[in-house]
Amino acid sequence: MRKLETEQDIIQLVMEDEWMMSVLHTAKSLNLPDWWVCAGFVRSKVWDYLHGYTEWSSLADVDLIYYDLSVQDEAVEKQYEQQLRNMMPAVPWSVKNEARMHLINDIPPYSSSVDAMSKFPEIVTALGLTLDEQNKVVLSAPWGIEDLLHYAVRPTPHFAESPELMKRYEDRLVKKNWKSRWWKVEIIR
Repeated sequence: MRKLETEQDIIQLVMEDEWMMSVLHTAKSLNLPDWWVCAGFVRSKVWDYLHGYTEWSSLADVDLIYYDLSVQDEAVEKQYEQQLRNMMPAVPWSVKNEARMHLINDIPPYSSSVDAMSKFPEIVTALGLTLDEQNKVVLSAPWGIEDLLHYAVRPTPHFAESPELMKRYEDRLVKKNWKSRWWKVEIIR
């Protein structure tokens, strides 16, 4: 097993995974603005690899986010999910327009999908992948990849600054129970 040390190492790992690349190409086919497949899709792949697992961890969902100020109707997101399910039925798609998600989260509006990612609960889920115009994989890691590569789970600064959000963070840790799958994970409170 080769070491993962850089963002390019993670990108290479993704490019070698036929299923992940199919997911990314399928997501790109919708032509959504500022789109990213994010969170557990990236984290789980890296942690599975670093733990030496040859079988992919089951994902509750595959999060596709995008940013479109012109249409902020949840019904449109559901239509995109259906289109994706028609193309890849085995994938548990979840599509969210981050231009409206600030309303759900009761915070000021996000400026982009990457801004929204930076406010996800954990640094290790604040990750996303997209394909550029030449179909090259692009990784966004607003808080870096150090926590991901060192199995550290800690809140993003956005969550850490709020007692209410920290309660949600703690509840997520219990629900996700990541240590049961990835024994090297260290929870940082």
